[in-house]
Amino acid sequence: MEAALIIFALMVLFTFLGLGVYATVKVVQATKRGVDRTITQARRTVEDTTLRARSFGQVGVTGALAQLRLDLRTSMRATEQALREGVRTDASLHESIALFERLSAHGRELDDELKRLEQDPDRERIAERLPDLRERTGKIKQAADSLRWAARDRAQRFAQDDLSTLSEQIEVESDALRDWQREPVDDLAAAAAAWDAAQANGPAAGPAAAANPGAAPASASGATAGGWGAEQPREALNPAAPAPQYPWQKTRRPESTT
Repeated sequence: MEAALIIFALMVLFTFLGLGVYATVKVVQATKRGVDRTITQARRTVEDTTLRARSFGQVGVTGALAQLRLDLRTSMRATEQALREGVRTDASLHESIALFERLSAHGRELDDELKRLEQDPDRERIAERLPDLRERTGKIKQAADSLRWAARDRAQRFAQDDLSTLSEQIEVESDALRDWQREPVDDLAAAAAAWDAAQANGPAAGPAAAANPGAAPASASGATAGGWGAEQPREALNPAAPAPQYPWQKTRRPESTT
């Protein structure tokens, strides 16, 4: 018995230890994800600020490359945010997100290439490739903008439809709430009609009865007729009380049959 209790206590202890380790691992992973997300956002902010400064402060190839990267990153980030927020209420955007993931692969590849070209010292070669880089950036940016605005238009259309339906329901409810203004008028009209009908039917019954004074009521004619309608003898309203019995009276003996 003691061995079983010890084994049970050890099992409970190991269970709690396992749950504690699992919870600790989950907390550490969540903290790590939060830290990584914060670092990534901070890095993006620094890179965007640097690119914005380069695009405005420098001219030539360096400024052009910085402007291309800034336009590409801004469009891709806005599209991703719009799709992620829209899929929470519209499940049909899952396919759009899948297409955006494929587009993001091309966008990341182009961004890495532009970043490498920023450090390349051969500016003449880079200047020759700028038209092609602008075309690729424009295609990716146009595709991302198309997805983003399509998702926004879809959400706006759903909001307008819902608002129109809600407005119609409110109008119907408002009309129903205003019916109390017409209810008293309807009740008075119905009461007046009932009164007129009663007055019209009441005087008509009197002349009909006066025109046939010899007619007997149905109950009286049925009572005088034979058979089932014959009048039955009525019982006295106050029947006679039985004769009192006194203790000195002798009990009447039953008559003998012999």
